[in-house]
Amino acid sequence: MNSVLKKSLLLTFLSLFFCVTTKAQGYQSMGARSMSLANASVAIEDVWAFHHNPAALAEIKKLGFGVSYENRFLLKELQSQGLTAVIPLKSGVLSIGAQSFGYTEFRTYRSGLGYSLKLSDFLALGVQLNHHLVRINSFYGSNQTLTGEIGLLAKVNENLKIGVSVFNISRNKLSEFKEDRYTTLLRIGTGYKLSKKLLLLCEAEKNVDFPLRFKSGIEYQPIADFYIRGGFATEPIEYSFGVGYCYKKNYKLDIGSAYHQILGWSPHFSFTVQMN
Repeated sequence: MNSVLKKSLLLTFLSLFFCVTTKAQGYQSMGARSMSLANASVAIEDVWAFHHNPAALAEIKKLGFGVSYENRFLLKELQSQGLTAVIPLKSGVLSIGAQSFGYTEFRTYRSGLGYSLKLSDFLALGVQLNHHLVRINSFYGSNQTLTGEIGLLAKVNENLKIGVSVFNISRNKLSEFKEDRYTTLLRIGTGYKLSKKLLLLCEAEKNVDFPLRFKSGIEYQPIADFYIRGGFATEPIEYSFGVGYCYKKNYKLDIGSAYHQILGWSPHFSFTVQMN
């Protein structure tokens, strides 16, 4: 197979992947808990909120770290790795994170620094600055830029939370070709704790270039420290499920998979540590 044909196939495959699945350049959810809940995570308060809504970190009181991995459709070319670290301060919470996706011929990187602050008993605010790097082999070169992100989390009562997040507010460009830009993503969602053991999640996600996507998830705790999760998303239709286990309230292991009707399975896992 000659080099021109290989490059054409590569671009066709990457175009199909981004149009059919993520519909997002520069943004990807991380953390197996979120992925098992169809990424309906804008109102979830855990260390992985760095990748979903920086405002949801404002009430974290303990130093925390996490690593995450996803293998989209069981293809080695579509692997994602993520990191996060959350550092509570005297006033607010500092967060650091990174994510990479792809393989040697096509790879994207995102790293960032965020700050979250509780404005009142009702409302929290989070802001984040991200650095992006996209590299498509030596022929096409690379692109890098900075994007801004802002989030809000409102606690209506002890059981109901509403989260809002806007990713890439400034609509930064990826290339000059047809005004190609990094994703601008708007998310609004709720988390409702039906009981001590049952959490319901619902979210609407709007990529400015694609149709509105709806996501929902359910998390059930049948016994202490063990969780069962499931989720459903539209545009495209995707099912997800997973389990989680917490050891001594400090160590959390989450595993699961998502299923696309055409492209198949996407297993994922993450491991999180929170200090005493």
